[in-house]
Amino acid sequence: QVQLVESGGGVVQAGESLTLTCSASGRTSGHPSSMYGMGWFRQASGREREFVAGINWSSSATVYADSVKGRFTIYRNNAKNTVSLLMNDLKPDDTAVYYCAQSSSRDYYGTASLYDYWGQGTQVTVSA
Repeated sequence: QVQLVESGGGVVQAGESLTLTCSASGRTSGHPSSMYGMGWFRQASGREREFVAGINWSSSATVYADSVKGRFTIYRNNAKNTVSLLMNDLKPDDTAVYYCAQSSSRDYYGTASLYDYWGQGTQVTVSA
């Protein structure tokens, strides 16, 4: 069973930065987490979960939601089985619970249903 644990959330002021990290464990050596695409999603209070960023297994491809493009950067360290989300120039609209997810293949997807495993989420609050 794959476990994903997010860390790095917190309360910041608008314009500040945060880095979220997701640590993966539980995969067998024959199918390590490094072989799977990863994504970050977020869910604000009263709203549906939305895709934020995705990265494929080799880091050769990434994608971002329009709302975070140019401000957020997703990257991974396969040796450590981690994926991170660097969030710069945070805005109050970025306030949400952020979830990392592991996809069902080597690629990322913008659709939550194509991710097999999810973390429990970490809260990010941005004050004006």
